[in-house]
Amino acid sequence: MSFYLAGLIIFFGSHFFTAFARGPREILVTKLGAGPYRGLYSLVALIGFALIIFGWRGADTTIIYTPPLWMRHVTYLLVLVAFILLASSMLPAGKIAAGAKHPMLAGVKLWAFAHLLVNGDERSLLLFGSFLAFAVIDRIVVKRRGVESPTAGPIKNDVIAIAVGAGLYIFVAFYAHRYIAGVSLG
Repeated sequence: MSFYLAGLIIFFGSHFFTAFARGPREILVTKLGAGPYRGLYSLVALIGFALIIFGWRGADTTIIYTPPLWMRHVTYLLVLVAFILLASSMLPAGKIAAGAKHPMLAGVKLWAFAHLLVNGDERSLLLFGSFLAFAVIDRIVVKRRGVESPTAGPIKNDVIAIAVGAGLYIFVAFYAHRYIAGVSLG
């Protein structure tokens, strides 16, 4: 459990540093340069993420609540929408990205919430609860900083985002999820 918790602290600590410590962050960017800072930030976040993965199997699986079996169908739908939002955040903006304002954070919130609907064990609550809390807090911080949301582009960008998001969803749900989480969905 200690690797798992350390990973959560390092991963989210690095993300909260960029969200809240804007002054110290700017000092580091000035000293190191933008590229090396991004590299260092990515390395720290990657170490945290690796510790989460490494510690996952040894983390506490005590059941806190047992969700109803039918809830997994709701989760499948919400995660599909989350993947489309994530895709729309990385592709040229369409109406989806503009409507979501910050589609990556919206996608992370939806993905985490959906997983909380079907995972009632302690390690899942820590993981998905942390992602949900971070995305909610970061969205508030981004709004207060006045970060612009994407401008709506043509509908073809939405079609591409839906296709890419659905394709990634199918790949993860029917193939990769068993390797990522140790649970086969297909």
